[in-house]
Amino acid sequence: MAARIIYTHTDEAPLLATYSFLPIVSAYAAKAGVEVETRDISVASRILAQFGLADDALGELGELAKTPEANIVKLPNISASIPQLKAAIKELQTQGYQIPDYPEAPSTPEEEEIRAKYDKVKGSAVNPVLREGNSDRRAPGSVKAYAKAHPHTNKPFSDDSKTTVATMGARDFKSNEKSVTIPADDTLSIVLEKADGETVTLLAELPVLEGEIVDATYMSVANLHAFLENALAKAKADDVLFSLHLKATMMKVSDPIIFGHVVKAYFKDVFEKYGADLQAAGLSANDGLGAILSGLSGLEKGAEIEKAIATAIAEGPRLSYVNSDKGITNLHVPSDVIIDASIPALVRNGGKLWGVDGGEDDTLAVIPDSSYAGVYQTVIDDVKKNGPLDPATIGTVPNVGLMAQKAEEYGSHDKTFEISAAGTVRVLNKAGDVLIEHDVEVGDIWRACQTKDIPVRDWVKLAVSRARDSKTPAIFWLDESRAHDASLIAKVTKYLADSSIVGDTEGADIKILSPELATAYSLERLRNGEDTISVTGNVLRDYNTDLFPILEVGTSAKMLSIVPLIAGGGLFETGAGGSAPKHVQQLVEEDYLRWDSLGEFFALVPAFEKYAEQASAPSAKVLAAALDRATATFLENDRSPGRKLGTTDNRGSHFYLGLYWAQELAAQTEDTELAAAFKGLAETLAANEAKIVEELLAVQGKPADIGGYYLPNPEKVTAVMRPSTTLNEAIDSL
Repeated sequence: MAARIIYTHTDEAPLLATYSFLPIVSAYAAKAGVEVETRDISVASRILAQFGLADDALGELGELAKTPEANIVKLPNISASIPQLKAAIKELQTQGYQIPDYPEAPSTPEEEEIRAKYDKVKGSAVNPVLREGNSDRRAPGSVKAYAKAHPHTNKPFSDDSKTTVATMGARDFKSNEKSVTIPADDTLSIVLEKADGETVTLLAELPVLEGEIVDATYMSVANLHAFLENALAKAKADDVLFSLHLKATMMKVSDPIIFGHVVKAYFKDVFEKYGADLQAAGLSANDGLGAILSGLSGLEKGAEIEKAIATAIAEGPRLSYVNSDKGITNLHVPSDVIIDASIPALVRNGGKLWGVDGGEDDTLAVIPDSSYAGVYQTVIDDVKKNGPLDPATIGTVPNVGLMAQKAEEYGSHDKTFEISAAGTVRVLNKAGDVLIEHDVEVGDIWRACQTKDIPVRDWVKLAVSRARDSKTPAIFWLDESRAHDASLIAKVTKYLADSSIVGDTEGADIKILSPELATAYSLERLRNGEDTISVTGNVLRDYNTDLFPILEVGTSAKMLSIVPLIAGGGLFETGAGGSAPKHVQQLVEEDYLRWDSLGEFFALVPAFEKYAEQASAPSAKVLAAALDRATATFLENDRSPGRKLGTTDNRGSHFYLGLYWAQELAAQTEDTELAAAFKGLAETLAANEAKIVEELLAVQGKPADIGGYYLPNPEKVTAVMRPSTTLNEAIDSL
């Protein structure tokens, strides 16, 4: 297979930015003989692929990721919640695609099949397929240097701050967890034996490998209700904002259910009186308050229910708001508040979120499951005691994350169930032996997950390598009192002692600490200007690679994320997409895109380096080195998108990156042919800087038509994202 770089088309702001940036990348790469191809893994394309109306690009890339030839640049994509999935379906239908509605309650085999197809698209469907390796994620030196020279503000907590975390701590996923390590290849099954003796097969076949860790646990819905009642009362008594923090995208089965319980708890009186009406209309609390409100217009009691909801908000604990101007609360959409970014934003803002009037206030951050809630409470306690972290002086906390081959995919996929009847859930091996069992009640949320042995070995090896090469302490964030972590600790300890796996550990400072102790240890070193590698499982990888970057450099979008694939290829991820929806909204309203493509710039450097290795193409390495220097200049000159109309937006930032990149290529002496090829372009772009900037600024301030949100029209998006004729002609003529 010929070497090539696959640049992914995804969703929202990253997709829009691609229409502006990829023509530059493709033109420059072509001059160096580098093949760049695209694959569409957007939520719209994934939906269409399920019904044979588009190529299965995700499936193709998933297979490619298992080969040494893989070289994939992966941009942020929508991890579709049910409301997003339904919205995408509706948009595709209006565009003429013959696809069925999402079946809320399938009642026929055909509807079951349709639901199964859509379920393959929702949630974090992309990452588990592509991540055939563990992640190495850190802030590049140029980003860290810029943050130190131009520090953002981390606000202090007030002396009397009431902000705190509320979590269950009992009969939740953490406390009920059980774990086993599989002694030999096997096929497991998951069954529910009801109290009346009937046995229901929840999952008939679960293939497992020797050495694989299998966990199972459940959250008691009765305890969840009691916890929520207390949390609501506490928020009301303390007069703070009530704010829920989940991850309904990655944990696509469990967390929307938990979200629905919170909506029902907050609007308890509404659901007691009108629950049957809402259910009959197909309006589910799991979809959020926004979906319920939008569906009331067709109900006989719609106005009455809407008034009851307004009364509940007025009389209940004050809610935090995602957008107070538009009346969007924390409980409107499951995917609006993702814990990875929402809690760091709260800490950065002095422990305050935003209320109905847009004003800031202290907050009760509700994190039902206690698995990692203590991490956030430790950060809050530290900042209250020691003051805000100073980006100009602090160190950094990079991450080595266990995620390969769907490791620790909690609360999602085919191993998470809302229990239909009281009884006992059992995990059985092929011989019929019970490996794990839990007594459960109706409505409890039961989940299992797998972590294969080869990814764990690779993870430990990568951690040791990073610690040794960077001369930085590495901390495994593992809690020996938690069942899954205890199983992992046994493996980590074993592999750390095996030089045939991890190599020479001399000079590598390695520790194993509970997440809370690891947080405190890392924060202490951070304040001393020292660096500490966090070595974590999949969920904490997500959390830490938002938490620390947001406090260190102001955003997680500027991270370098390299995934050395176990088969030998490379996956290069480009940062977080949490603010992408707001950026799209701003573009449509005023033709201004604030999305920062810095993550794309960073990811392309190792992608070009990988290509140079795969194709024995030294010119690709020259391209990478020039891009790396150009990105440093880009940061030094502060060419990232501004925050308001009249300043450089995403398209302008691409022009400047293209200018600096061309200048670096023209100036380098390693490849004289490349230097000659870019000399004229560098001169043209520099000479026409004022004209190009003027053409880019001229379009701002009026609505932009992109022809769709989930599947925008390519011609319309191209016209919007490439408005400078002068720049286009220069690039296209290369």
